[in-house]
Amino acid sequence: MSDSTPTLYCANHPNVETTLRCNRCEKPICSKCAVLTPTGYRCKECVRGQQKLFNTAQWFDYLTVLVIVGLLSFLGSLLVTRIGFFTILLAPAAGFVIAEAARLVTQRRRSKRLFQLAALAAVLGALPFILIALIGLTSGAIYSLMDLIWLAVYLIFVPSTVYARLSGISIG
Repeated sequence: MSDSTPTLYCANHPNVETTLRCNRCEKPICSKCAVLTPTGYRCKECVRGQQKLFNTAQWFDYLTVLVIVGLLSFLGSLLVTRIGFFTILLAPAAGFVIAEAARLVTQRRRSKRLFQLAALAAVLGALPFILIALIGLTSGAIYSLMDLIWLAVYLIFVPSTVYARLSGISIG
């Protein structure tokens, strides 16, 4: 008994047999050309076209996010040495608030680079206090080792929360 379905070959690699098709344009694709998306496999061309729709940020959004997120992160890190242990609880909330402020000022425009810049700005905002704490530890000044630890906790939680919130990463 013979199989009545014709043999398909990848549109980009004509010598490679495949049974896979892009779920958007139906083009035959091999495993090298397939991109797994939340809705199934797509060809690289359809994914690129979809990404163009996703990247809606304007040039000035990058500057705005850098300033707003950096400033809010700076203000948040200013409080870290005063709240100590509660940084573990409040840093993710601060990251959430900072991310929402970034969404507000960009009017929900988005881009992968914008999300990455927001996370970097959150790091840069907290960096002055970390540097001061490091200098303070070496010179025996006001800052203690615990202050440095809480600033490090802040530095881990806030940028990761900002990036996860803006990029839409969901855990679970």
